[in-house]
Parts: sequence; structure tokens; C-alpha cells
Amino acid sequence: MKKRLVAALVTAATAAPAMAQSSVTLYGLIDEGLSYTNNEQGSNKFEVVSGTMQGSRWGLRGTEDLGGGLKTIFQLENGFNASTGKLGQGGLMFGRQAWVGVSSDTYGSVTLGRQYDSVVNYLAQTTANGAWGGFLFSHPYDNDNTDNSFRLNNTVKYTSPTVAGFKFGGTYSFSNDTNFANNRMYSFGGQYSVGGLVLAAAYMEGNNPSSTATGAVNNGGDENFVGSKLRIFGAGATYNFGSAQVGLSYSNTFVGDPTTSGYVGKIVPASGTLSNLRYQNFEINGRYAVTPALFLGAMYTYTHSNFNTTVEKLNPNYQMVGLQADYYLSKRTDVYALGVYQHVSGDRTGSVLDYAYLFGSNTSSTQNQVVARVGIRHKF
Repeated sequence: MKKRLVAALVTAATAAPAMAQSSVTLYGLIDEGLSYTNNEQGSNKFEVVSGTMQGSRWGLRGTEDLGGGLKTIFQLENGFNASTGKLGQGGLMFGRQAWVGVSSDTYGSVTLGRQYDSVVNYLAQTTANGAWGGFLFSHPYDNDNTDNSFRLNNTVKYTSPTVAGFKFGGTYSFSNDTNFANNRMYSFGGQYSVGGLVLAAAYMEGNNPSSTATGAVNNGGDENFVGSKLRIFGAGATYNFGSAQVGLSYSNTFVGDPTTSGYVGKIVPASGTLSNLRYQNFEINGRYAVTPALFLGAMYTYTHSNFNTTVEKLNPNYQMVGLQADYYLSKRTDVYALGVYQHVSGDRTGSVLDYAYLFGSNTSSTQNQVVARVGIRHKF
């Protein structure tokens, strides 16, 4: 009996360090609330909507220490609609993220799977929607993907360690098609932090995105702008001083030979054939901590677009103003209220682009649209 007890204690003692070298964490959040839209195709609407400040989700992340500063890392993340219980991202089980890789304290990490692009990883954090405001604060149609409308499949990603305040990374997403360049994507970006200042820049390009079922972009219709070429680049900055933070960002999106997929499929010009689209987004935003529990935020965006057909070139423009109040009941639970207004001006295209459209709503029947929302968010 004593020998068995000693053997059990020895086994437990030797196994404990090995067990301590690995960890798996279950996490998630639920964001649910009531929204009001003043005009959706001519009528107002009250509705219960999930995932406005942040998409509702749950996930698993884990590490295994391999020794010498080397680790195996992984993440599986599911998106869902808390109002209905349905899966998000076109019904994918782990539609938000699904990847595995190796991380080094010295050299950074390499991961493979379904992942975020460099625009999301670096540039989006300087925008209101990518940092604290949620998808209603997205630039028109989320044309620059700063709200993560689409993720990248078949992706190899490199992320550097932070050295002297600088970090960078890049992605390459395979088409998994015999035509190597068909529906592939690549991106790169970086951030530099010093004191309260953060500078960021990113670039992303895709060839025939969403043209194949196996390619880099295929998200059950979540992608909004696809064509023969998708190119997004931008730069931004944030600065923290005391209880306040201000942010500036610029992004430029080009879509060549737009197809009938995603939101582009709704754009039917009055004359000619749509040949390309370009959006330039200029944003200023700010957030202020009134108390450790109460935050106020505001943003303004001006978007200049180029709508080019085979017979004419037009320039509709968009202005957006957003306000938000966010109160934390605890470290994991907050309640919030927000409102967003959009106005469309400039040239009339004879298409859906002439009407206001706040991301996540339906198109207004006029050049103006307002959405107001109250909600609760719980993290676990």
C-alpha cells in the first residue's frame, strides 16, 4: 500500500510541470440590444439586434510550451446571432477564426488557417468602429474591411515581436485552385507605439476575390465589394493623453470590374456598365473617460467615392456622425447607448449608392439615415 502511495505521489509530482506547460482558455462575449432605424426603404423599424458593439462569439485559445522560448498556439472562434442562435459568417462553425501555429519570443509567430488580414490587425485600431464603436460606425458599406466583414481562408500569417515599440506582420491567402492567382489575397502592415502615440499603416490586395468556392475569400455572402481586383490601403494614428484619446485615419479602397457578388450586386447604374469603384475615407474620432466606469465617444467620417461606368464618371459623397456612451457595471458587463447619422451628397449615380445606408441596416429611401441603439454586453 505504501509503495503504491509513493508511486502515485511521484507520478503526480513529475506530471505537474508538464501539465503546467499547456493551457486552454474558453472565452466569449454576448452583445444584444434594441435598435431603431428612422428609414429603411421608406419605413422606420424597431428591432432586437445582436453584435453591434462587438460580434457575439465564443472561442478557445491555447498554448503549449515547447521549451527555449518556443510555443505551439491555436485559436478557434465561433460567431453567432444571440437574437436567434444562428451561426454567423454564413453558417461556418468557426467563421471568425480557426488557426494553429508556432510562436517564438525572439522571432515572432507563424500561423496557418482562417485569420484576420493586416488592415484589421493594424489599421482598424485607429478607427472608431475598429477600436471601440462597433459596426454602425463603419465607413460606408465597410468598404475598407475595418469592421472585419470578411476573413481570409487558407492563410499563412507572420507576426513579429514588438521591438522598440515597433511590430509588423503580413498574410498570404492561397486560392487552393489550379489557377494559383485566382481568388488569392495578400496583406502587410505595422504599428509603432511611443508614449501615448500609436502610428499604423496597412495594405491588402486580392485577385478575383470570392470567385471560387475554395479560395481566400468565400464567406457566405459577407463580402461586400468583389471584382477582378480589390485593393485597400491606409494609415492612421491615435494619441492618449490623460483620460482622453483622439484618432485619425485615412483609407483608400479600389474595386476593379465589380461583379454581381456581395453589395456590388445591388449597384445598377442608370447608364453604361459599372467599370470600377473607389472610396476614400477620412475619419476623426475621440473617446473620453468621464469616470473609470463611464466612457463617451464621438466620430466623424467624410467619404469621397468615384463611381465609374463605361459612359460616365460620378462622385457621390458620404458624411457620418456618431455618438456613444458606455457604462461598465463591472469589469465584464457594460451597458451602452449610441446614435449614428449618415448623409449622401454629390453626384447622383442612378443606383443604390444615391441613398443613405448605415452598415448593418437596409438602404434608406432618401439621402439620410439615422440609427439609435441601447444594448448590453457581457464578456466571459
